[in-house]
Amino acid sequence: MSQESSNDKKPTIPPYMKAISGSLGGVVEASCLQPIDVIKTRLQLDRSGNYKGIIHCGSTIVRTEGFRALWKGLTPFATHLTLKYTLRMGSNAVFQSAFKDSETGKVSNHGRLLSGFGAGVLEALAIVTPFEVVKIRLQQQKGLSPELLKYKGPIHCARTIIREEGVLGLWAGDCPNCHAKWDKPGSHSMISGFLAGTVGPVCTGPFDVVKTRLMAQSREGGELKYKGMVHAIRTIYAEEGLLALWKGLLPRLMRIPPGQAIMWAVADQITGLYERRYLHVAPS
Repeated sequence: MSQESSNDKKPTIPPYMKAISGSLGGVVEASCLQPIDVIKTRLQLDRSGNYKGIIHCGSTIVRTEGFRALWKGLTPFATHLTLKYTLRMGSNAVFQSAFKDSETGKVSNHGRLLSGFGAGVLEALAIVTPFEVVKIRLQQQKGLSPELLKYKGPIHCARTIIREEGVLGLWAGDCPNCHAKWDKPGSHSMISGFLAGTVGPVCTGPFDVVKTRLMAQSREGGELKYKGMVHAIRTIYAEEGLLALWKGLLPRLMRIPPGQAIMWAVADQITGLYERRYLHVAPS
């Protein structure tokens, strides 16, 4: 009876291992795709048509600011992806454990949905928003001389925002950010993650543009151009037209699906290695 019981209960990967695998996957994703993210941010903030497209934007950045400028904001981006995936995979595993049926050990579709929802909201509010505010502030800065830039680095940027705008300045654009983050598929495979990540950006494009605009605007003196999510959407539509709400869509499409594919590929390799090394059950 005890033998049957032990055979029925298959060993599972612990939440902390899922968190570590997601964290390392996030670092690889950030390192590979940061230039596309910088280009996306610049296009979304471009109100005067300075950039004619992805290639022109990238070449202009390299020509006027140097090749390294394509990796602006990499530190907060990699850090936020690391913490985000750590929190997402770890909390999702914890939530699923809470919704697991005590007798069968299985999680219902309803439980998976609630677990994903809880992990998504938690990551967007606790991790993603403040790090994205810092990342976007760094990415929007143009110039070759660091001494002429307002923000000297991620820590200086965060401290400056807190000093000038208060702690809540790090949570600018939190509402549209929660909406924009729903383009991140919760599927645990490279192919399904790639496919799911293609549809989301089209649906959440306006939220991502608004998020970027809200996060980029400084609250230092004067009035804010955008008062909130709805006001920003109406203002962008009135001043720049409907299509402006989908600025940066192409680089976003280029980044999200490959990013998910890279992250899950790395995470799958790490969890697979853990399974082979620590969860291998010898045949009886």
